[in-house]
Amino acid sequence: MSETPRILVVDDDERIRSTVRRGLVYEGYRVVEAASGEEGLEKAREHLPDLVILDIMLPGIDGLEVCRRLRAGGGELAILMLTARDEVKDRVTGLETGADDYLVKPFSFEELLARVHALLRRRAAPAGEILHFGDLELDVDAREARRDGRPIELTTTEYNLLLLFMRHPRKVLTRDVIMDRVWSYDFGGESNVLEVYVRYLRNKLEAERGSRLIHTVRGAGYVLKE
Repeated sequence: MSETPRILVVDDDERIRSTVRRGLVYEGYRVVEAASGEEGLEKAREHLPDLVILDIMLPGIDGLEVCRRLRAGGGELAILMLTARDEVKDRVTGLETGADDYLVKPFSFEELLARVHALLRRRAAPAGEILHFGDLELDVDAREARRDGRPIELTTTEYNLLLLFMRHPRKVLTRDVIMDRVWSYDFGGESNVLEVYVRYLRNKLEAERGSRLIHTVRGAGYVLKE
C-alpha cells in the first residue's frame, strides 16, 4: 500500500493555514493544522506527520523550540520553516536548529509546493533500506521480515503494521493513529480489527520462544520496545 503523505501546518495566521491547507489538499496530501507551538507538538504526537510546515513566530513555544523538540524525538520527519524573518542569520539559525528548508513570507504557493515535493522525495525510503530493531529486521524493498535470522511470512496488512512500528520504535502509537496509517479509514469504535492483527503479528514474531516486542500500553495504544 502506498501511503498518502501527511503534512502538519503550524502557523498562528488562520489565512495562511487555510490557503496552504486548501492547496495541499488539492494536490492530494492529507493536512493537519495547528495554531500554536504547543498545539503543533501535540498534533505531531497524535498524527505522526511526514512533513511539518512551521512558522517561527508562534504564541507560547516558538517555532525554533518546536523544531528542536521534534528533532529530539527522532524519526524521519521533514521540517520546512515558513516565516517572515528574512535575514541570513535567521535562516542559518533555523537550519542549524534542525529545519530541512526555509521559505520566507510572502511566498508563492507554487514555490512552497515545489519545496514540499523535494523534501518528501528526499525523505522517501532509499533503495535497499533495511530497518532494524534488536534481533528483528525488515527489508522494505523486499517486504520481508526476519527475527534472529528466521524468515517471517507476513500478509500485506501485517507488513504495513510492522513497518509503522519499525519506523517509530519506542513511541506509543494510539489506536486512532494506527487505524488511520495502516487502514486509512475508520472501522468504528467497536471494531477489534487492530487487536486481531496485533495478535497475528505477535504470534509470528514470538514463534520459537521469541521475546515480546509489541507491548500494550493500557488506555493509550501499542509500542515497539525491548
